[in-house]
Amino acid sequence: MGKKSVSKGVIKDIVIVAVGVLVIWIGLQVAFGTQNPFYVVASGSMIPVLEVYDVLIVSGHEPFDELEVGDIIVFDRPSDHNRVIVHRVASILDEDPRTIRTKGDANPASIPGTDFPITEEEYIGKVAYTLPQVGYVTQLLKPPINYVIIAVVIGIMIVKQFAKRKKEKELSFTDPMDSENPDTIEELSDIDKIEEDTEYSEPTELKNAEDNSESPETKVEEFTEPSEKSEEEKKE
Repeated sequence: MGKKSVSKGVIKDIVIVAVGVLVIWIGLQVAFGTQNPFYVVASGSMIPVLEVYDVLIVSGHEPFDELEVGDIIVFDRPSDHNRVIVHRVASILDEDPRTIRTKGDANPASIPGTDFPITEEEYIGKVAYTLPQVGYVTQLLKPPINYVIIAVVIGIMIVKQFAKRKKEKELSFTDPMDSENPDTIEELSDIDKIEEDTEYSEPTELKNAEDNSESPETKVEEFTEPSEKSEEEKKE
């Protein structure tokens, strides 16, 4: 029964954490207007402005039509859309439809199929904030370290549930007549030393005595038993 309760407690904690993460993630998506607001710099093409493992917070609320030369943007590679790139807007190639060219600050020139042509279809968002070197955390989450972290978290949850149940048992009601409790034994040993409450006990005893003295049986005994002397006097 205890193991089932602990299991339910752990599952409940996991569900709460998962729901909390989901709510936060959805909130960030709404706040920044993109499906994924966070990106980690994976190459040195933007050094020294952006270093490898910098984390980028990207805003999708910045309209593609309002982008200007010098803005740092995140986009899908136009040739195959299988890679996300972060480069700086180098020029506006066309306005109808709007098409731009980008270039990495550390690259000597723009790369066709990678830096251009970028249309609204490839555009993901504009870099709003940079968190330097926070991306190293992603390296810690790679196997097998991520499995170790998950195991530690679940272990903490299990220990928490056992501690909670132990505390509940300690606070549960105990029988005051339990002879194994030395404090209870000591208290009960003095019960005969409690002084009698004369204010209520004496009148009750007197009343009982008066009631007994006026009972019919007592009167019968007093008036129905004949004395031997009176019978002899009657015969004479």
